[in-house]
Amino acid sequence: MRSAHPRPFPIPQTRSLSSLAFFFNYIPATARPLSRSSPPNLFVSAMAGAAEKFSPDAGDVEFGFRRSEMYKGKLAGTVEPYGRHVFLCYKSYESWPSRVEDSESEPLPKLLSAALKVRKNDINVKTRLTICEGRVGTEFSDGDVLIFPEMIKYRCLKDSVVDGFVEDVLVNGKPWASGVQEVLSGSHVFVCAHASRDRRCGVCGPALIEKFKEEIELRGLKDQVSVSACSHVGGHKYAGNLIIFSADQEGNIAGHWYGYVTPDDVAELLEQHIGKGEIIQHLWRGKMGAPAEPAEKADELKIPNGKDLEKIEKPNGDSSQDKKDDASSCCQGDNGFSCCRDGNLEVKETTEVQGRKGPGKMSSWMRNWEERDVLTAAALVGAVATIAVAYSFYRRSG
Repeated sequence: MRSAHPRPFPIPQTRSLSSLAFFFNYIPATARPLSRSSPPNLFVSAMAGAAEKFSPDAGDVEFGFRRSEMYKGKLAGTVEPYGRHVFLCYKSYESWPSRVEDSESEPLPKLLSAALKVRKNDINVKTRLTICEGRVGTEFSDGDVLIFPEMIKYRCLKDSVVDGFVEDVLVNGKPWASGVQEVLSGSHVFVCAHASRDRRCGVCGPALIEKFKEEIELRGLKDQVSVSACSHVGGHKYAGNLIIFSADQEGNIAGHWYGYVTPDDVAELLEQHIGKGEIIQHLWRGKMGAPAEPAEKADELKIPNGKDLEKIEKPNGDSSQDKKDDASSCCQGDNGFSCCRDGNLEVKETTEVQGRKGPGKMSSWMRNWEERDVLTAAALVGAVATIAVAYSFYRRSG
């Protein structure tokens, strides 16, 4: 039996299975428990996969669903308003560099991103670009472009025709002259799994994707719901982050963003959001879509995540100062009912009342003044008459 090569190797300092896999990389091939027909890294890959899935030291406490920052931030309102979302299907999320849209090594994402920036002022709808996973032979292949809320797809965008695509579809709003427009159906879930950009999404994203696929399979929804990994969408601290494009109760398509999502939430997202078109409020970050939600409904959706709840939890017996402060604010009632009151209207009403009171007082004062004047005048007339009579008698006697 041939002895192992005496090459030294570093001894891992942690007890995780991923470290043991690292340890095995330094064991000579002749000493590894692999058959001749096995791929060279099969044993190590299996060990690494087990580390990610089963080991409590695989980063879950620091980067995963058990990290200390979970559920600490306010979610509602963390999505900037925008009207269109473009996804470019491109390679595997495991291969994306940190800034895949600006990477010199990834020409197609870079060209599309640059074209959108150059034509930004010519595109009348605020548009976001995100990279999603593309795999040859699947529903979404490299170069496919998905556009929401229009729910359309164009296949095989190439470097040489990027400018023409942006001009036709995004600037002029017309079908792409060099491609065939296809209609997307069902619901589409995009989960941020961009590990090279942020470790939290790298740990949470793949676990969520795996759970979605499992639940979709169990419910027989493979033809109705698709799930894909996507690049950075903003808000790494809210990982797991995902966006769901599906029809609401009125049949309108919008992209709803969710944060702090764990595998335990996946079934509820499928049943409540996708199945019933209802928002899961405590995970809801905001939405894409035009027209925007009315302010009343937006406030209603924010209640579970923020301090908006305090506005409606004040006791009924508000002080006069509270009423004054709230004169021009809105309170949110049941079923989206708004009892908004315009403070200016109250001021106007007060002014009108004061105005009505003012002339009333003036009229009363005038009446009092006129009565006194009449009496004085009558007294003067009487006095003059008396003097005239007395003078008449005086002249006769003289």
